[in-house]
Formats: sequence, C-alpha cells, structure tokens
Amino acid sequence: MQTHIVPVGFDYDRLIAPLVREQLDVDRVILLEGAVGSEANVEYSRNLAEKLEKDFTNLLGAETERVVVDDVYDYDDAFEQAYALIMAELDRGRDDADDEVEEVWVNISAMPRTVSFAFATAAHSIMVERQEDRERIHTYYTVPEKYLETELAEELRRQIDLLEDIGTDVDDERVTERLTAAGDLLDEFDERGTTIGAKEIDGSHIVELPVASFSNVKPFEEIILYTLGEHGEFESVSELAQELARELGEEYTDSFRSKVIYNVDRLGPGGKGYIEQEEHGKSYRTRLSRIGELWVRAHADSEPQALS
Repeated sequence: MQTHIVPVGFDYDRLIAPLVREQLDVDRVILLEGAVGSEANVEYSRNLAEKLEKDFTNLLGAETERVVVDDVYDYDDAFEQAYALIMAELDRGRDDADDEVEEVWVNISAMPRTVSFAFATAAHSIMVERQEDRERIHTYYTVPEKYLETELAEELRRQIDLLEDIGTDVDDERVTERLTAAGDLLDEFDERGTTIGAKEIDGSHIVELPVASFSNVKPFEEIILYTLGEHGEFESVSELAQELARELGEEYTDSFRSKVIYNVDRLGPGGKGYIEQEEHGKSYRTRLSRIGELWVRAHADSEPQALS
C-alpha cells in the first residue's frame, strides 16, 4: 500500500508524471491546497488540484483526498500538519487487517518552500524518532524538463514586436495600452526575475526554517517538555522543578530537583536541543527552543492526561 502526500502549487506534470512513468503503485493520494495568496493564485491552484484529483483516480486508480493548508507561509503550522498526516497514514496502515506494509511518499516538488521544507523535515523527524518506520517513509523531488517563465517572456517580446507593427497602421488606444503594460512587465522580469519584493510575514521578512531532528524522548523528559509548553518560561530550573512536583503530586526534595536538572541538561543545547536557557543572575531562565515547541505541537495528542 502506498500513500502519496502531494502539496499542490502551480505544477501539474511534476506531481503525477513521475508516478505514471515509473509505473508506481499508488493506492491513496492526499492533495494539499494552499488557501493564502491572491484570489487568482488560489483559484489556479484549486483548479490544478481538481484536475489532479481526477487524473490520479482515472490514470492510477488511487483513492484521492484534498486537504487545505490554511497558511502556506506558516512553517510551524505546516510542520504540525505534516507530522500529523504522515503519522496518521503510518498508523492507518498498521491498523489495517491485512499484513501489507503501508508506505508514505511525500512529494516536495511544488507549493511554497515553507510547506515543502516543513513536510520534508517532518518526514525526516519521524524517521529518526520511529526507527521501525524508517523504511516506510520516502521524501522525493522531481526535476522539471523545462521552465516556462523564460519562454513566456520571449513570447511576450514577440507579441510586443507584433503590436508595434500593428500600431503603425491602427490608431487604437488599446494597442498602446497593451504595449505599455507588456513593456513594463518585461522590464520588471529582466530586472528582478520571476518574483518581486520580499513579503513581511509576522513582522519579519525572514521565515526561519529550524532543523527539527527528533530523537527518542524518555517519559520524564516528555513531562518536562509538556510542562514548559503549557507554562512557557520559568525563571529558574528550581521553579520548574517545583511546578513539576506539584503537578505529579511528588514531594519537592533535593533529589527530585537534581533529577529535573539532569533531564533539563539532557534536553538542552548540549543534548537534544529541545530546551534553551538564558543566564539570569545565579539562575537560568528555562523555556522551549523552537524545535522544542515543534515537538510539543507535534505530540500534543500524546500529552499525559494529568498535564492536559
């Protein structure tokens, strides 16, 4: 059984052609549609998703599902969604009555890079965290045979030449308007390439893409991470230990505090990297790192009932 998770951007061939040409068995396809951008972009992507849905069914006989990505520029949300989707497909295959192994293939050829990187990193994280499923997860990319942008630009230049020739014989404001608009567009293309400007997202023009390589987390380490996720920052490890003792119904002793310090160190920058600390007098402010926040979000459904 093979499930393909396919983020849909502005490509068609790269999302289905390799599967047809390689004659891969595709049993199930999850098409991801972006819901952010200009109305024209969203509509274009939606139309491609509809065409892909039909062709995956007709050409490959695959069961097809369409899922919306609410914000294609929100890396954290995309990572959480990717992690949940991949895990759900792995577990769905494991729970099936037959013994056929479920494989999950993630196509990262299309959609904005925030989504592609988030899905690739989530797939890699699950491979590291669940070694028994390592061979069941595949991330792949397809190289296009050619890009259309430069061909469109060259065709536009030929159309400009044609309009200029026509304009000498026809007195029509529409010809002049089209010439001006086409010339301005080509000037921008020649100067800037295929995109313009740098969009601000959440107060910044840079969307940081953390490297989230999850490793096995022990039960007590999990409790620490969930507690930090719930409460945010603690002024010191001792304050964190006191909160943990209260939530677990344990006595706060030097031994318990030492246990917390030891595990925080294992989760810190010199260990798994899920916790970061800032020196504050004789104490250390303790909070989740960006990777730690992603871990908590991705494992929210597994949070112990006592902490939820």
